[in-house]
Amino acid sequence: MGGLLERVAALQDVTPVLIALYDTEDRVRYANRAFREAFHLSEDSFPTWAEIIRLNYQNRQGLIINTRDFEAWLLSAQSRRGKQAFRGLELDMHDGRWIWMTETVETDGWMLCVGTDITALRQNQRSLRQDRDLALRAAQTDELTGTSNRRFVFARLADHAENVDKDIEPPFSISIIDIDLFKGVNDRFGHQGGDAVLRDFVKLAHSTIRRPDYFGRVGGEEFMLVMPRTGLEECASIVGRILEKAAESRPFADHPEFSYSCSAGIALYKAGEGSNELYHRADRALYLAKQNGRARLEWIVN
Repeated sequence: MGGLLERVAALQDVTPVLIALYDTEDRVRYANRAFREAFHLSEDSFPTWAEIIRLNYQNRQGLIINTRDFEAWLLSAQSRRGKQAFRGLELDMHDGRWIWMTETVETDGWMLCVGTDITALRQNQRSLRQDRDLALRAAQTDELTGTSNRRFVFARLADHAENVDKDIEPPFSISIIDIDLFKGVNDRFGHQGGDAVLRDFVKLAHSTIRRPDYFGRVGGEEFMLVMPRTGLEECASIVGRILEKAAESRPFADHPEFSYSCSAGIALYKAGEGSNELYHRADRALYLAKQNGRARLEWIVN
């Protein structure tokens, strides 16, 4: 068996196929030579995906990213990355290659990425697929904040409820999070100020959640977090950190005295109850948090 594994390892380093393995924190734990050359990684570096993309963008190498707002692009990409058991996407590289990259995600969040050179495909076919991918991305993204939209996150909620009911995966938790007294933000700073607070909250939420988690905007100032394979205690810990970061944030440089808070409700899925019932139970917990003084989280078991 040892000789076979050594042969596999040797072949992985000579194949032109790009191969990389990421852990639940989205950090590279293994990458073959083709992958490291494509994204300009040294043999002894094990960065996160975001660090790889940011460095490539700054140095105009690796993946081509056409955007005027890199951080917004990155947040949007992270909101979709590794959220499905399998997906494929096309990457346009600075070296002229076109790579078909697949993501295969285990239930514990580890992800295998495999990239194949498809540069030989005709340009017109490539353009059609790009248009399709852009349309799909738009259909899954909240235009204002760049995070996932209601349609995407509710679809993932239904998927996980179905998987629990079929005994494919263990129960999961969700949280409904709402920015407190948001109307007052709009009244004081106008809708542009309110939009800035929404974007600030999305940014700090994405800096806190894990890659396998699903986070999206489901209403005006209301957001939902779906946390696969997560019990109430761990869910409460992560949501609590999000609420702490929100309270510490100062989104307006011209008004350093301004701060905002959030309230949250959490709930653990019970097999057979249905995704809508779970959502409404978490929503009732959110209402309880509002009643009990805001800037806190609550949960309802039954």
